[in-house]
Amino acid sequence: MPNSRPPAALPAAPAKVTLPGGTDLFRLHSATRSGLDFNPRPAHPFYGGGRFDATALDDYGYLYAGLTPAAVVCESLLRSVPFDPDGGPRLLPRAAVRGKALSFLRLAADVTVLPLVTGRDLAAVAQDAWLVQTEAAEYPFTRHWGHWIRTHTAPWAQGFLWPSKREPAERVAVLFADRLPAAALADHGLPPLALDSPDGGEWLNSVLEPYATRMAPL
Repeated sequence: MPNSRPPAALPAAPAKVTLPGGTDLFRLHSATRSGLDFNPRPAHPFYGGGRFDATALDDYGYLYAGLTPAAVVCESLLRSVPFDPDGGPRLLPRAAVRGKALSFLRLAADVTVLPLVTGRDLAAVAQDAWLVQTEAAEYPFTRHWGHWIRTHTAPWAQGFLWPSKREPAERVAVLFADRLPAAALADHGLPPLALDSPDGGEWLNSVLEPYATRMAPL
């Protein structure tokens, strides 16, 4: 519903989901920064940016992660990767992972998120599946809706949880730095995996295989 404005109030009480301390998270990010660093840079209100990024209209640190490796790989890397018309595997361009790392994180405290998973979840925030399934061209609208949802669920909603568009059986999340306690995230104990390294490429191909995809050859 990109052309509808949010109503004055929530139509129902949103659900709450607790991600318990110890929950594993997987984050794909630039290798130039730590996997624990929240993105502090607001997106432009109309151009670029992600589904629920901050903007100057609602400025907060944000961090996207998957609850499984498949979730973060599919959500981050399988956008607009076409299938081979001859039935071969899809080829993920190596440029897509150049300079990227996968960090293995865990929650060090319980975190309460607002689920955007079921029709009931979405109806409680006056929305439908468009909010979590639409493509990047409409992200300015989803950011606006995300800011409205944050406003009406302050201070308890410390993030949102929804199904990965490219792997609906798995969940992805965005966490809000301004609502999390200090040190709510921790390293899992494993070093970040450089996805453009031989080991990273081998790991990535093992995750991509069930999705009829592999890294493009050198």
